Amino acid sequence: MTMDATRYEDGSITYPGHPRGPGGSNPAETIDLSEYTAEVITWTTSTATPPGVREPNHLAIVEFDVDGESVRAIGQLTTGDVETGDEVQPVHVDELREPGAGIREPESQDWDGYRFEPV
Repeated sequence: MTMDATRYEDGSITYPGHPRGPGGSNPAETIDLSEYTAEVITWTTSTATPPGVREPNHLAIVEFDVDGESVRAIGQLTTGDVETGDEVQPVHVDELREPGAGIREPESQDWDGYRFEPV
């Protein structure tokens, strides 16, 4: 599983990718952010989570440096023991929420993805 960001013809990078870059240019390549580390820009803890999402749910906005380009992402943390400025790495998890906990069809709530873990 990859954490794909998109580099555009003008050199800008976004996560997630879009059909056009911030300056209107076309996508040129994908970059796997799971191969990089990031810095915690800010973080918070949610104690009132949706059904099936762990409680408390620690979240962060992180910033990757990819060849001198800043790429930000938001996601769950593996722990609440984190501070602004900490270095984190993406780690794949098979289940970001418990699919059968809500009122929707469990198949529609089955998500894998990445959490950020302190290095």
